[in-house]
Amino acid sequence: MNDSNVKVPNAPRVTFETNHGNIEIELFSDKAPNTVNNFLELTRKGFYDGTRFHRVIAGFMIQGGCPNSKDTALMDKWGTGNPGYKFNCEIHKENFNIKGTISMANAGPNTNGSQFFINVANNDWLNRGHTVFGRVISGMDVIEKISAVKTGPRDIPAEEVIIIKAVAK
Repeated sequence: MNDSNVKVPNAPRVTFETNHGNIEIELFSDKAPNTVNNFLELTRKGFYDGTRFHRVIAGFMIQGGCPNSKDTALMDKWGTGNPGYKFNCEIHKENFNIKGTISMANAGPNTNGSQFFINVANNDWLNRGHTVFGRVISGMDVIEKISAVKTGPRDIPAEEVIIIKAVAK
């Protein structure tokens, strides 16, 4: 079950160094191997460096991973970018969209790419359509802080929330 506070030895991890603090995520490579491999590969290539959490909904989730969010001139396209490909969902019966988990954001079945969201609350209604592929093991306070920022149209944060660097471990 992914709501345990026990860290899994040798599980892959990614740390987001943000302008609000660091977030460390443990990845579920046993339950979502393709999603985890994609996320790690994009991280290692620097894909997420300089992207923003471009969508924030208090009490629900914070969303990032859109390459268009690196450029404020492309703000009208934030949330529409991808890595140039899509891949299938990996829905696992033991993974749930509960507070502190990370899932793939998508536009429907099997349209995963690079965008993800971190659950700020239990969002069970998302379980059948969004691949849960990890959980926050450090920095939940940072996520809570980000989820509380003021937002404008399209739930875009009024202040910048930037992933300065994403590091795979």
